[in-house]
Amino acid sequence: MHEDALVGMQEKAGNVLGSYSQASQYATLPAGDTELDFEQDLFAAVRLLRRGQLALLVPLIETRRATPHSLFFAGVGDINLSGRYDFVSAGESHVLPGIAVLAGLTIPTGSTTPAEATGIGAYQINGALALEQIWGPWLVNATGIVAQRTGFGGETLGTQVTLLAAGAYTFDDDAALGLSASYAFEGDATSNGTDVPGSFKRVTTVTLSGLWPVSDTWRLLGGLYLNPPASAFGANQPAATGITYTLIRSWS
Repeated sequence: MHEDALVGMQEKAGNVLGSYSQASQYATLPAGDTELDFEQDLFAAVRLLRRGQLALLVPLIETRRATPHSLFFAGVGDINLSGRYDFVSAGESHVLPGIAVLAGLTIPTGSTTPAEATGIGAYQINGALALEQIWGPWLVNATGIVAQRTGFGGETLGTQVTLLAAGAYTFDDDAALGLSASYAFEGDATSNGTDVPGSFKRVTTVTLSGLWPVSDTWRLLGGLYLNPPASAFGANQPAATGITYTLIRSWS
């Protein structure tokens, strides 16, 4: 809340372990198959009001698949514009938690070429409610996100809901460690106005992350994420593990 603006870049590197079937059964990749996913997110945020902010995120995506023939493709992903307004800040009240609403628009700037897609080919409207509270060095967060997509080529993806819970501990030198878990589920898609049975999606993600304050204006973040490679943690989705690291420059 004390910062007026920031810019940063996040690097993500992931390795697909397997996939979840429609019945939520997990299976490893076939022998000889591999998929490595990379992403660089360039982002910036600016505070327009004391409690309000706007942000822009531009993703660059690269994927290498071997099935067993190798395929590599890269390109710009779908750009996201978002805003946040905090009605109550975390720690401001001993009774009420911090309450924030978020809204976003994802623009279909990515490629939709079959087998080489870097985007979903449709506009996506996002809305979210975040509840946060601080107890001494502890921060607890619970967030719910709803995403609705427009149609593309006669098809429309189902409504997506993401539930996120996170906790973090801040040390005396302002370094921090956090643990989060999210569950995203998406309804069946429609084709020419008719539901496509079995096209729903589910995925669970667990992330361990850390922050290191390099200086008053620079900070580093890193994380390890995992879609648990076991049945019942997803459906119609790949399961992956990977790392992220982020560099941020802020202005107060």
